[in-house]
Amino acid sequence: METAGQADALLGRSHSPGMAIAQLRQRLRGELVLPTDAGYDQARAVWNGAIDKRPAAIVYCADPDDVIHAVTYARSHGHLVAVRSGGHNVAGLSVCDDGVVIDLSRMKTIVVDPERRTARAEAGLNLGEFDTATQAHGLATTMGVNSDTGIAGLTLGGGIGKLGRKHGLSCDNLIAAEIVTANGQLLRTSASEHPDLFWALQGGGGNFGIVTAFEYRLHPVGPALLVGSVLHAHNHAREAMRFYDKFSRAAPDELSVDAALVTLPSGEPAFSISACYVGSPEAGEPIIAPLMEFGSPIDSRLQPIPYLQIQSAGDTIFPRGRRYYWKAQFLREISDGAIGALLDSYARAPNQSSLLVFQQVGGAIARMPASHSPYANRDAAVDCFPIAIWDDPDDDDANTRWARELWNAVRPFSTGGVYANNLGDEGDERVRDAYGANYARLAAIKKQHDPTNFFRLNQNIRPG
Repeated sequence: METAGQADALLGRSHSPGMAIAQLRQRLRGELVLPTDAGYDQARAVWNGAIDKRPAAIVYCADPDDVIHAVTYARSHGHLVAVRSGGHNVAGLSVCDDGVVIDLSRMKTIVVDPERRTARAEAGLNLGEFDTATQAHGLATTMGVNSDTGIAGLTLGGGIGKLGRKHGLSCDNLIAAEIVTANGQLLRTSASEHPDLFWALQGGGGNFGIVTAFEYRLHPVGPALLVGSVLHAHNHAREAMRFYDKFSRAAPDELSVDAALVTLPSGEPAFSISACYVGSPEAGEPIIAPLMEFGSPIDSRLQPIPYLQIQSAGDTIFPRGRRYYWKAQFLREISDGAIGALLDSYARAPNQSSLLVFQQVGGAIARMPASHSPYANRDAAVDCFPIAIWDDPDDDDANTRWARELWNAVRPFSTGGVYANNLGDEGDERVRDAYGANYARLAAIKKQHDPTNFFRLNQNIRPG
């Protein structure tokens, strides 16, 4: 039987593009989709409907050998490579023009060990699939806020979620990762196996290869968590935002408090706060009580909600196919100056779908030293970002301009840092802002494992 290495050698020696693509198709256990195939337009689509790119080939991988074949083919023929799992990158970096998309979305095996409280999860799983499998055992680890997001990109960029203040980021709960490198090797990485590379994978993004499987530490969670939510009218938004800043910064690790400026169906802006207690609902009631008692909200709710429902709460707000744009930055506090800038800029939102989001961090995230992993901005209190959501391509300029203007208005009050997973196509300096003092170490590891910058469609760290 031909080994994966022998097959790859044949692919690398082929001089005819047609012959090489035929050989690739023959060797895959998965599927190869080309521009002439009937399913091509569906296959090239990603979550953000504003992205319209036409790759030369899309490889749906069935296993790590398929990933190795695809990497070897693309490298041998000088193709640009995009790596896709959930396809949620707002800038569309999981697809490319004229290159090869290596798609992991069909690699969905997950094995949960309830005794060890671990899970080995292939990189094609989305958050909903991962959470469903772990919750079957009353367990979970930090994942994001939209069940359609891929676990791979989320984890590799850090991984902020409701459990983060209690249990750390997704990457903080990573025990091991299996990765195909630029030279076509499959490596297992952990604290004792290729430890520098493992460190880089805990927040350094897709710069170092294609991770095919993750092993996570799990924690007892659920099945229901107490959630308190309040909605304040626009004329009370300033006071409510001051309260949110004070309340969230004093919150215990078990409490995750997010907020947003929103527009109601009536067209009136409002300020929404949502608190989730990671523990027993009974223990959470007195902790959330000050939120429920503050001011005169126009709506308020306090109830236990199944963890899986909490994790999918954003799905209706962020469906596939709409057009999205955002710019993010971290804040250590929400000062009066920031509140004024936010309210003034949000008032010019181009449509009712526009949001200004505060996603709380801190807690256990902040107690790790900045050098613990590539994720350097551990001293932040909230991630603050406008989200423009629209449908008509004619409205692209108005929506992106609004988000950039709001971001610029708040910039004087930010830490200067940014969450790598919330970066768009913003240039090298913003990538450095995501990694801070860790950037030099990341660049050295990049030089060791990907000296030609083969994996560059990401928040790119150049070999150094």
